[in-house]
Amino acid sequence: MIHVAVLGYGTVGSGVVEVIETNKKDIEKRAAARLNIKYILDLRDFPGDPYESKVVHDYNVILNDPEVTVICETMGGVHPAYEFSRQALLAGKSVCTSNKELVASHGPELISIAREKHCNYLFEASVGGGIPIIRPLNYSLTAEKIDSITGILNGTTNYILTKMDKEGADFEEVLKEAQEKGYAEKNPEADVEGYDACRKIAILSSLMCSKNVRYEEIYTEGITKISAADFVYAKQMNKSIKLLAMSRDKKEGFFAMVAPFMISRTHPLYSVNDVFNAVYVHGNMLGDSMYYGRGAGKLPTASAVVSDVVDCARHPGKTVMCFWENEDVKVADIESDQGKFFVRVKSGQKEEALAAFGSLAEINVGIAEEFAFMTQVMTEKEFNDRIEKIGGCINRIRILSA
Repeated sequence: MIHVAVLGYGTVGSGVVEVIETNKKDIEKRAAARLNIKYILDLRDFPGDPYESKVVHDYNVILNDPEVTVICETMGGVHPAYEFSRQALLAGKSVCTSNKELVASHGPELISIAREKHCNYLFEASVGGGIPIIRPLNYSLTAEKIDSITGILNGTTNYILTKMDKEGADFEEVLKEAQEKGYAEKNPEADVEGYDACRKIAILSSLMCSKNVRYEEIYTEGITKISAADFVYAKQMNKSIKLLAMSRDKKEGFFAMVAPFMISRTHPLYSVNDVFNAVYVHGNMLGDSMYYGRGAGKLPTASAVVSDVVDCARHPGKTVMCFWENEDVKVADIESDQGKFFVRVKSGQKEEALAAFGSLAEINVGIAEEFAFMTQVMTEKEFNDRIEKIGGCINRIRILSA
């Protein structure tokens, strides 16, 4: 019998209970053990809930119970989730989490403690919700040298950009609709400014490098400056606009960033729409592979947490391999990265733009007061220096290379 405790009985925590109880027969067959939810930790009471008798308010009840060997941390935030997870691991209890903020901040430390105590710190649900991506990076792709990961890692922003693309609506209008439908939080900053995607790509990048990529060092840009006019230009160019999180291991250095990109119709990520997520991985032997599905939501995320519980049940007293050491990776300055840019300036800046950028491709969609163009390949620094010479621009969007 595997006794499980769930920390936090919110959306994901209640989903974990639902997944275990609904699929109990299949899960126990795959785990080769019976599973029992012994405790649910929450500050609230849940009168009338089928599991109200399992609710406790004191974490020490769980920590001091030797029968509990697996803990599902679905609280969110760094504190007290970090303290609770660390204490559990030190006590030899495995922890399965959906908490990308905690994993991005303290992942290598908690993985190291789990190794020392012969238990596990597993976090499949921390990136991409129900999409299997952590396990493939740790198992299926171990014969590869992975040199790039590019992902649509936030369902809220992908939903907003998809609606803007299909309906020609402005950002604020679609954001309000997303909030009304529950796809966006009342305070959507973490999503629309790219912070959520930044933490997720930091986790994937760390697994790619087997060392620690600090999310604080990743250049991050959100979607708040994207307008309906940008999509008019994108369609003229046979492209769309997506918020991409990416990391690339190049001979010039290790680059990581989150930003809106124009993406061609021929790219596999082009067709990833609405609240769906996808992760596009390139390995030196396999080439390209893509992992696609629902990147958030109660049951998809809970399903991923429970898959980690099954892994713990299958490997009692053993640590499931995870290649993520505490040594920090030096993230290269984005100014030395190269690419093409789509640029919109005021019509009165046309001559200055032609002089500053030289060879460029004009994009004309009939907006008289603007001059829009695509640059040649140049570094971020070269672009910034040239755009500064002409007094700035209305907007600029990077273009994803094929």
